[in-house]
Amino acid sequence: MPSPSRRTVLATGPALGGALLAGGPQARAQTRTRAADPDSVAADPWTAVLDDADLVWQRMPRTWYEGPFLGNGFLGSGIYAEPGAETRAVRFNVQHSEVQDHRPEFGSLFGLARLPIGWFTLEPAGTITGLDWRLRLEDAELTGTLTTDKGTLTLRALVHDSRSVLAVEVTPSDGERDFRWVFHPADAISPRAAFKPLPDGYRGNPPAEVVEDDGVLTAVQPLLSGGGHATAWRERTRGGTRTLYVHVAHSYPKSTAPERAVAAVRGASALPYDGLARTHRARWHAYYRKSFLSLPDARLQRFYWIQLYKTASAARRDAPVMATSGPWLEPTPWPNTWWNLNVQLEYWLIHGSNHLELDAVTRALGEFRDNLAKEVAERYRGDSLGIPRTTDPQLVNGAAGTLTGYGVGIPGQDPPTPEVGNLTWALHNVWLSYRHTMDESILRDVLFPLLRKAVNYYLHFLEPGADGRLHLPATFSPEYGGNTRDCNYDLMLLTWGCRTLLESAELLGVDDESAPRWRDVLARRADYPTDANGFMIGADIPFAKSHRHYSHLLAVYPLYELTGRTPDERALIERSLAHWVGFEGALQGYTFTGAASMSALLGKGEDALAYLGELMTRFIQPNTMYKESGPVIETPLSAAQSLHDMVCQSWGGVVRVFPALPAAWRDLAVHDFRTQGAFLLSAVREGGATRWVRLSSEAGAPCVVRHGIPGPVEVRDGHGRPLHTADAGDGAIRIALRKGESALITARGDRPDLTVAPVRPAEAAPRWGQPA
Repeated sequence: MPSPSRRTVLATGPALGGALLAGGPQARAQTRTRAADPDSVAADPWTAVLDDADLVWQRMPRTWYEGPFLGNGFLGSGIYAEPGAETRAVRFNVQHSEVQDHRPEFGSLFGLARLPIGWFTLEPAGTITGLDWRLRLEDAELTGTLTTDKGTLTLRALVHDSRSVLAVEVTPSDGERDFRWVFHPADAISPRAAFKPLPDGYRGNPPAEVVEDDGVLTAVQPLLSGGGHATAWRERTRGGTRTLYVHVAHSYPKSTAPERAVAAVRGASALPYDGLARTHRARWHAYYRKSFLSLPDARLQRFYWIQLYKTASAARRDAPVMATSGPWLEPTPWPNTWWNLNVQLEYWLIHGSNHLELDAVTRALGEFRDNLAKEVAERYRGDSLGIPRTTDPQLVNGAAGTLTGYGVGIPGQDPPTPEVGNLTWALHNVWLSYRHTMDESILRDVLFPLLRKAVNYYLHFLEPGADGRLHLPATFSPEYGGNTRDCNYDLMLLTWGCRTLLESAELLGVDDESAPRWRDVLARRADYPTDANGFMIGADIPFAKSHRHYSHLLAVYPLYELTGRTPDERALIERSLAHWVGFEGALQGYTFTGAASMSALLGKGEDALAYLGELMTRFIQPNTMYKESGPVIETPLSAAQSLHDMVCQSWGGVVRVFPALPAAWRDLAVHDFRTQGAFLLSAVREGGATRWVRLSSEAGAPCVVRHGIPGPVEVRDGHGRPLHTADAGDGAIRIALRKGESALITARGDRPDLTVAPVRPAEAAPRWGQPA
């Protein structure tokens, strides 16, 4: 491992001169708004809720969990005090989601791990005495001042949406003209090295070398495997301001990163900060306007909009699937992409919030499917696929072993641990992308062929028992510990997989030779193991200890196979949920997001809100980030999905409007919320009752809605003409809607104002960040 003493440190000072966010159409509803003061009228509702959700800092953040963060899915920067020099410097981390090692012989945890790049320190001339910062969500921009005993530094910072450049403009007062930027290249070694033993023969990469070319400095980081990454930067002075421009490039196996990084910095630095900010802001403004949600809990509403900001800062369709800490790599034992829960939870919120342009999961599984065949044992590769617990962005795991990674494994054998359901669960995310868009190419080109081979892998091992039922040999339920026959994690995913394959084949008009086998599995597979406490881990392992993961409950959530349709089924879900969360000790944040969503399924809005309250109180950090033994971002993002589940559910072919709201949420507004069936939902709740519901059909799919409006209703099209409806039972109606048509549902005789506006908060709440 390179010694820290060999780290290159370069300073810059005054002498150095010199959609991916798809916007979509404007909202079709009228727009008016109240700003932070509900009685004032602002330009539009998005500006109001986003301004209200801005994070503020009036105390110096000291860690990634406290400070501002900027990103565009590739380049990321977390901002906080320089450790050990809190009054003398501010750190601007520079990390990139594509920067990784390329030594597969050391596995995904070391040899293919994401690599740290480095950080800049903003070093004032004086001692820092105060700050006043604001992360402006609508503009995706950090603004504010840094105060020292010699003056002030006024700053603006962004990671440009499309250019992938970190730009920091600083305007110093007279006493702070001599501030400087210093770059600190990080040691190019797997972050896991600080937490776990090194594999035999593994060592860190050589140190970075810094070169200068006509005012542009570049830290060139070679890799032992070939290729490398480069961080180029330049500072330009214009009038009384100095702007730092930074770009990171990665290349493998070629060594073209330095040239690309320099070219990007030269192009960006030709523009003043305002020139960059103009296009950057326009794309972010369009991003937010694809959907809208306002609720009377000010703290949760702000949290929700911050998660939308965070997701678009960490994800793009063409970016790597999010690693555990997104693009903001910090010291972590998890320096890659985790597929036994993290990925799935990270991307759920893109569906309801109408942001399928961020769907890297469908793109990556389709693009790198050939690598998934290599992750199962050789004798199964002809007809099977699997995804290990951890991979790099190309879905490669590398060597499997206790130190280097976790392979797919073989049911009934160990080692490696037979954790075999992860690909099927990931494909459920792809299924959600299909269902929310009804884009048949997703079904035909990605979901069906990959799911077919994921299920095939299971079919190699299913065997009839003495009871005549089909049973699985021992597999592993993520994180609980121990292998068990008829593991619920796998039985539940196998069931969903067979049912989805049959449905997909019918939709695609495919007469698949395996269809009889899929039907046989559904008819004869072993029952899910249960006991007096509810769902077990599997036939050999009861649920008997604290466990953060809900791997044994997937048939309830998110698969919605068991939904409480009968009293016995509901009692089983309630018993299992209470037993799961009843063990303290190992529970973590996503325990409570899962419990909130399961409660929402059961229509228990008060319970769902209580679980989210536990999450906020016990786990969410000042800037809404989250940590366990290292930084991870899936939990806050999944909490946004829990809010979605309280506001709207659309499983089973029925759109359910406001299915699990707590009594305190008497007013609520949602606009262009995307549902399964490719409907865009807008709805308003006033005084504890749903006032109106509108559904716009993008695909002409069957439309069944449980609207929740009491009494007789009227249903009219976009021109005000009555639409034919039919009673679909259980409070739902069926509406005949063709592609491009919309339906407005109101109480009979009611003509409500269809304005979309933020609702009045029930009480004041502190902002996120670190206000005074």
